[in-house]
Amino acid sequence: MSPSLPYSASLMLAAGLLGTPSAPVAPIPLPQVADVVAHAAPPPSGTYWTPERMARALPIDLHGAMDRTVSAVRRVGAVAAGVLPPVAPPVRIPQAAIPAARSGPMRAAALPATTSGSRWPAGGQVTRTTGRVFLTMDGVDFVCSASAIRSANRDVVVTAGHCVKDGAGSWAENWTFVPGYDQGRQPYGAFPARRMFVAGPWSRRGDDDYDVGMVAVSAPDGRHLTDAVGGQEIGFDTARGQRTYGFGFPADPPYDGQRLLYCAGVVHGDPQRQTRDQGMRCDLTAGASGGPWLSGFDPATGRGLLTSVSSFKYSNDHRTMYGPYFGAAVRDLYRAAAGA
Repeated sequence: MSPSLPYSASLMLAAGLLGTPSAPVAPIPLPQVADVVAHAAPPPSGTYWTPERMARALPIDLHGAMDRTVSAVRRVGAVAAGVLPPVAPPVRIPQAAIPAARSGPMRAAALPATTSGSRWPAGGQVTRTTGRVFLTMDGVDFVCSASAIRSANRDVVVTAGHCVKDGAGSWAENWTFVPGYDQGRQPYGAFPARRMFVAGPWSRRGDDDYDVGMVAVSAPDGRHLTDAVGGQEIGFDTARGQRTYGFGFPADPPYDGQRLLYCAGVVHGDPQRQTRDQGMRCDLTAGASGGPWLSGFDPATGRGLLTSVSSFKYSNDHRTMYGPYFGAAVRDLYRAAAGA
């Protein structure tokens, strides 16, 4: 496995190996002080992700090591016990009825602007840019959600940090993004990771404020990701408390991970004051981790400004999903991934 280095350290190492250039070189856009950890991802075997293996992959919180007391929709052992004070014992999310989708595309104007979990029937770009992630962590196959975003290299995916690296533990292997996933169909193909990035505080101690991962993917058949599906715009340092739409593929009951679902509402701060994250009423379950949160979202076009991703729930409040605030640290991740 290729070693991981802090991104700033790898930049300085590369500069030393290359020597003094004979002509002026444009400044590297990522500051040398950026706290970003990068990892070269070996591509999965072309035969690894069979339909059967994809179907057996678990939502990422179902692994037996998931014995922490904070979250019911969480990564596998991402944070050592005690980093966050326990607030309640784990609970399972109840099997509520799923609001049924109408047959055929629904007019955007008819969609509820506030929902804690509904199928997304309106089409638009979000159905192409949002997809499922299939990955292996410590020998176990898992699923998450993710989104394609616009970038200079046209190859960047954003997801939760715990869908890329298990906090201070292992990096994911066999990491593959399937945009536009729908009931087993892969209309745009599969895009394997070539380079992964997480923030230093996530890599060192699984800090929930930094539960974001950026992945530069390979271009199968020479076609870049956003050339194939488009990309959502990403925003940083945006106003808090905005109306936001969250998307993903929840796979724990009552959901099965086969369709794109969404939540929508006005986000708010963390009332337990454990994080700087924002929360939204949302019944989506494990498997939705890493799904995009879009502010200023237009249901008619399926476009918005990506300002967070689904990260976790407290076990004493399983109706609220939390997502990290996108500030300077996430901007550094984006610059690193976009330049990879």
